[in-house]
Parts: sequence; C-alpha cells; structure tokens
Amino acid sequence: MARYEFKLPDIGEGIAEAEIVAWHVKVGDEVKEDQQLADMMTDKATVEMESPVAGRVVEVAGEVGDQIAIGSVLVVFETEAGAGTSAPTSQQEGTETTDQGERTDTVTLGDGLVAPTQAQEQAIPSAQIEQPSQAVRPEPVEGRSSSSGAGQEGSGGLRQAQAERSGDEAQGQAKQVLASPAVRQRARDLGVDLAAVKTTADRVRHSDLDAYLLYNGGSVARTGSAPRQDEIVKVVGLRRKIAENMQEAKRRIPHFTLVEEFDVTALEQTRAMMNADRGGNPKLTMLPFLITAMCRVLPEYPQLNTRYDDDENVLYRSGAVHMGVATQTPNGLMVPVIRNAQDRSVWEIAREILRLAEGARSGKAAREELSGSTITLSSLGPMGGITSTPVINRPEVAIIAVNKVEEKPVVIDGDLEIRKRMNLSLSCDHRVVDGWDAANFLQAMKRVIESPLKLLSM
Repeated sequence: MARYEFKLPDIGEGIAEAEIVAWHVKVGDEVKEDQQLADMMTDKATVEMESPVAGRVVEVAGEVGDQIAIGSVLVVFETEAGAGTSAPTSQQEGTETTDQGERTDTVTLGDGLVAPTQAQEQAIPSAQIEQPSQAVRPEPVEGRSSSSGAGQEGSGGLRQAQAERSGDEAQGQAKQVLASPAVRQRARDLGVDLAAVKTTADRVRHSDLDAYLLYNGGSVARTGSAPRQDEIVKVVGLRRKIAENMQEAKRRIPHFTLVEEFDVTALEQTRAMMNADRGGNPKLTMLPFLITAMCRVLPEYPQLNTRYDDDENVLYRSGAVHMGVATQTPNGLMVPVIRNAQDRSVWEIAREILRLAEGARSGKAAREELSGSTITLSSLGPMGGITSTPVINRPEVAIIAVNKVEEKPVVIDGDLEIRKRMNLSLSCDHRVVDGWDAANFLQAMKRVIESPLKLLSM
C-alpha cells in the first residue's frame, strides 16, 4: 500500500485559502477516482473537490467551517502501491473548476427575493377509505390427516377461523368512517379520531368536527407534532458570507428608508393585457415594469446609480444600469445582475430575470452574472408586507424593495373608487444620497409607473 496526499489546488485567481463548507467522505471511507470529496468555498464561488485516485481515506484536513490554505494537504489516501505520493497543486492538473463545479456564488447579497414564477400549493391527499383487515387463513398443522375423522376435526378448526375472520371484518366495518379528503386532512392535523366524531349524516362533515371540538373544549391530542429537538448549527459557507455582508452593510452604511405609495391600477391592467397576448414570451410580473421605470428615471439621479469605495473615498457613478435582482436560493440570498438593463425591453428583462434566477438557484450562474450591480431591486412577491426597510447591497448606495399590491378605497375628484395600490421602499446611503434626492427620485418613479403607456413608449 502507498500513501497519497491530495493537496488543495489553486481554485481561483488570487485566492490564498478556501473554506470547507461540506465533507462528502470521512476517515475510513473507500473512494473511487473522481468521487466527490468536499465542497470548498472561496470569496467567489463554491467548488467541488474530486478525488484524483481510488483508495481509502486515512486523514482529512479539518472540519466544516475551517479555512485551508492553497497547496496544503486536504485529504490523505491509502492507495495501491505505485499510485503516487501527492496530488497536483495546479488547477489544470488537479480538480477542474468548470462552470459545472461552480455551484454557488457568494457575491454581496440584498435583503429580499424575487417573486416566484408560480404560487406553491399544498396538495390535498386523495380520498381513501379504510379497508377492513383481512384475517389470515391458518396454515395446516403438520401430522393431521385429511381423512374422515381428522377431517372433521380440521373442519371444526376451519369454521372457528372463519368465524374469527367474520368477527374481524365486522369490527373493521364498524370502524370504517366516511369523510371527504379535506375533513380527513383536518382531522389528522387536529389529532382527532374520526371514529369518535358523531354525525347524523352518512359521513363526517366539517360541522361535525366543529361540534366535537366545541364539546371537548377545543382540547385534543395532536399527532405528528412533537416539538423539534434543540440543534447547534455552524454558520458556514454562503450563510456565513450573507451574515458578514449584512453586518458590514449595517455597520458601515448610515441607512435611511423612504416609502411612497403608488397607484398601479393602470399598470396592472396593462400587464394583464400584455400577458393575454404574449405568445412565446414569459409571463410578465411587476418586476420588469419596475426595472424599466428605474432605468428611465436613473439618468436624472446618477447619485443613486453609484458604487461607493469608502476606503478610497471615491464614487463610481455608472452610466449604464446594471440591475441586481435579489433572489432566494436553497443556499440563501444571491444577487444575479441584469447587464445594461436600460437597453432591454420589458419582455427581454422578463426573460433575463427567469434565466438568471434559475442559474442562481441551480448553482450554475457564472461569476460575472453575480457581481458588478450598480443598484438592486428586491421583492417579496405575494408574501410582501405593507412596507419594508431593505439593507443596501454594499458597495451600492441604494436599493428598492417592492411591497404587496392591495385594493384600497381612494378618493379621486371627490368620488370614492377602489384602486390597486402598492408601496415602494427606497433605502439609501446617507453619506452619498440626500433625503431630498431620494424623495424626488420616488416622485419621478411615481409619474412613470402611474402612466404605463408613457413608460413603454419612452
């Protein structure tokens, strides 16, 4: 047998060390060549480390959350003689870091998430009627004959088994309860045995459950709802990056948030009309319209479309709008970027949102698609509240959060009308953006959003 040391290769330009975010093997495991060993995270991406040899793991470098220097030993294998003594340390000779390997990017994150493309619905279990249990036919007893005398004795045993089975069937039929799937699901959630619920109909109804709960004082034993056990969760990987970025943003940036209410009745009508005749285009949400409106207004307020290097005290005002769209992924919030959003149509922006969001959630987004934003849009979609105070995506100086659309009674020219209204929350870096500028920006947004024909013709 031989000892083989696999050293951590250079997995990113200028990277001195990487964090262990997941182990897929442990000491004593037999691994195959190209089998996944660990996930290593740099400041830019998470990369999968694969085994260059087949063998048994005898040592690993550290635990999840530990930082490992480039070129140091990550895993030690025991291999067949002649397999070598160490792994290559260059990216070309060691683990490949292709797009398939860069599953998760860790660019500075926003404070919200993209509205889902469709609502998630909880499936209701299909109707099921409990079937009476079937008695098992007794096995023949060894040594018994099927001749006359023994047969009479056997037939008596058979009659007894049949009688017991009939009794079991009758008992099962007595316990059988008819109810709709919704009632059954509700009873399961409440921990109620439907056999204990009295009904005057042919099946148990919701009203029967209500009466049962009222009679029992609303106190029933819940099943399947045991309290969760205490856990200790180590903050590593992308979640650690989120924590660090949010902490730095709140520590270094003096935030202020301004909220304005918008009438989106006409915009929602325009959106519905465009969706009804969209052809092969993706279904439009509110986001492409809001991004278009921001692109129309930002040239008048360049101080909001800015990156601030507070170490060098330099502002980088961008002529183009590189729109960050905060996106929820299984690993945490990420901010894919729509490049040159000012040059794209509403339909093009909608397609780009879907493409980037899918790439971020699947971990296949490229590095350049996850960095370089100049301003960020954040939306909680249908879960959005009345208002919010988004955290700025540092080093940007402004972020807009989209809140939910509500129907409200509004007085217009002395008449009361029901209108669709929505709040936008704008958080700014008070070192760079004055309150007057933020208020004027929102008013300019208001004029464009409330006139969708003007928005689409600009």
